[in-house]
Amino acid sequence: MPEHSELTGNRHGQAGEKPSLVGMTREQLARALAGIGIPERQARMRTAQLWHWLYIRGATDFAAMTNVSKELRAEFSHHFSLDRPEIVTEQVSEDGTRKWLLRFPPRGAGRPVEVETVYIPEEGRGTLCVSSQVGCTLSCTFCHTGTQKLVRNLLPEEIVGQVLLARDRLGDYPGHSPADGVVAPATGRLVSNIVMMGMGEPLYNYDNVKAALLIAADGDGIGLSKRRITLSTSGVVPMIPRIGAETGVMLAISLHAVRDELRDVLVPLNRKYPIAELLAACRAYPGLSNARRITFEYVMLKDVNDSLADARELVRLLAGIPAKINLIPFNPWPGTDYECSDWAQIERFADVVNRAGYASPIRTPRGRDILAACGQLKSETERLRIRERMALEAMIAG
Repeated sequence: MPEHSELTGNRHGQAGEKPSLVGMTREQLARALAGIGIPERQARMRTAQLWHWLYIRGATDFAAMTNVSKELRAEFSHHFSLDRPEIVTEQVSEDGTRKWLLRFPPRGAGRPVEVETVYIPEEGRGTLCVSSQVGCTLSCTFCHTGTQKLVRNLLPEEIVGQVLLARDRLGDYPGHSPADGVVAPATGRLVSNIVMMGMGEPLYNYDNVKAALLIAADGDGIGLSKRRITLSTSGVVPMIPRIGAETGVMLAISLHAVRDELRDVLVPLNRKYPIAELLAACRAYPGLSNARRITFEYVMLKDVNDSLADARELVRLLAGIPAKINLIPFNPWPGTDYECSDWAQIERFADVVNRAGYASPIRTPRGRDILAACGQLKSETERLRIRERMALEAMIAG
């Protein structure tokens, strides 16, 4: 049985409280230090110190910063925080996948918001699936997140905070031992890969996502190779070349159909940016090569998009694009009208793609028992509101 626990974590500063240094650029950090009276000639050194403690050592308290004077640590603590998101729940799947429901404080007159973040341990790597928005505007019909309306974009501190929180919980810092039940991959890092594939469309929160990814890839920061950071988009065509040029991260495309009339239904964004425009942007993606292939994600829906004719058309469409095609068995969620393709049909589909020379792994569903698999993420509070409304409607009808 999956484990489920209620946890209380650290909180980001509430509105009007101390700002968090997490997610600031170096320039923003230097300005924040100048704002509390740190001389400009010292700001660069202090920024480097803080950056190291934040991202290399994972400090959650200024008191841990032993190469900073006690007086200055007290000054930092008085003005700033290093807070993480609040953990509402943590669930551990039978397959080792971990899902955190995280809460962020209100902004302005808004309410606290929640997102889900998922850690997937695999042979040779550990992948963290990070959210970029609370809810989503895209309404992809096979995706559970798409049934939750967009509440707001996440800030850089909230995106980076998901990464730091996961590393805290896993014990993924120098001198720390992995948490109970966590097996370190061959890389030696528990979070060795980041995928922007959680809740939301990353390219509709461009500036905040970009800032967070640059911290993740910073050699003096979180320090992940750009080849181990992947951004997944449903096809916001104008922003695709920008994210490639300005971050250099890997690109994944949520394709899921080979005909516009079907993709218009599955991924409604296709009505604005049809398949031909999307693939033209992919062919022009900065740095595209056989060593830096684009991943095309294709969810397998029974009798919808899984015919061998669909497979052959997929191969034709992607001709000339260095690509890998991830076939994703559909992960069911309450209320969906779709079914997963039969396994034998998925294998036949994969054979067509493989014979054309494309790597076409069938993604093993992970974390299904805790609704942590691809397309299943949704804020628990949103589920509770739906259940409460259904119960009320049933009571009225009764």
